[in-house]
Amino acid sequence: MDRLITHLRHVDLAVPDYERQLAFYTDLWKLSPESSDAGIAFLAAEGSPEQYQVRLRADTEKRLDLIAFGAETAADVDALAEELRAQGVTLVSTPDKLQTPGGGYGFRFFDLEGRTIEVSSDVAVRAHRRVEEGESVPVKLSHVVINSPQPEALVAWYDRHLGFRLSDTLTSPHMGSMMWFLRCNPQHHSLAIARCPHVSLHHASFELRGIDEYMRGTGRLLRAGVEKVWGPGRHLAGNNTFSYFLDPLGNTVEYTTELERLDEDLWHPHLYDFTDPQVSDQWGTANPMSEFVATKSFNDPDRGVFVAPPV
Repeated sequence: MDRLITHLRHVDLAVPDYERQLAFYTDLWKLSPESSDAGIAFLAAEGSPEQYQVRLRADTEKRLDLIAFGAETAADVDALAEELRAQGVTLVSTPDKLQTPGGGYGFRFFDLEGRTIEVSSDVAVRAHRRVEEGESVPVKLSHVVINSPQPEALVAWYDRHLGFRLSDTLTSPHMGSMMWFLRCNPQHHSLAIARCPHVSLHHASFELRGIDEYMRGTGRLLRAGVEKVWGPGRHLAGNNTFSYFLDPLGNTVEYTTELERLDEDLWHPHLYDFTDPQVSDQWGTANPMSEFVATKSFNDPDRGVFVAPPV
């Protein structure tokens, strides 16, 4: 199929401890509260034209509300909705005007494992700015990684239905393939899928301006006593830097920079053995990849599958 998805827009989280989560993502993670209402906040990245890149919604239970992607035109949105319907994918809503900040035209559907996915076009561009040298604030949402108990089937689903292409795979001699990096544009990955006992969010990653800004942001979180899971280091797959932290509810969030851009016509996926220390961290500065690191990123089982968020 032709690829109708152009890029990642935002990730939406339901959170029980709403005020504490909001304080973390604004005061420490340095997202900007673009608009908010009672129990819901839309948080933007300073360098991004997207209206918001994280939505927080107060709820009694923690869950991943949805992942949103962009399409170029309303016609593409309609075409994708029609393709998905014809292929038996469950639509949560049909294409229509969106009521979220920036408006636009879009629809929602369930992926193979019941996550809610939104695709939209014609969302108004947010007044954004160039992030300056030394500013350790997110430029944009880089990518989202999800956990799956049937990752091979889920990778095939995103390829078949949404046109995502495989960039690289992480594997090991003992456990087999463990993570698949998928792209919807020349960026090495906008989505990745990790093997896990249950459906959940693995992590959401935010691009900083450069190495210095990435290290300053990492240091700010360390000084504030935020629990670090892994990093700082530089992965081989994607060639990007990484520092993983836990938000107050145990969701893993990452600061990164310099994620690789590919020549899609020439690229051939690699199979990387992550038991090689150079694969996990080219610099050798991060704590070793361990069961602790893996388990932290399993997150809590998401009990919101096949249940569309109320907003």
